[in-house]
Amino acid sequence: MTFFPPDPNLTALRLELGRLRGERGWTYDELAHRSGLARRTLIEIEQGRTIGTLKTWHALAHALDISIEHLFGTLCKGHTPPADATE
Repeated sequence: MTFFPPDPNLTALRLELGRLRGERGWTYDELAHRSGLARRTLIEIEQGRTIGTLKTWHALAHALDISIEHLFGTLCKGHTPPADATE
């Protein structure tokens, strides 16, 4: 029997980005300046029209001064993440 992982919660990921941006009181322009990304890219990610690349999320994590693990941890929101491989 093959077990497939649940779909990543991309909605939770984009909402977390918006929450973190709002928590800092940053506009799209401010986050664009701090991350080196285009304002339009940020808007499209937050509105769910695009997912963004790993490089994009890496830049966002650095701009927001958080770990990429924090951002990507939201992909498992609503389901159980895989067990730690060291257990």
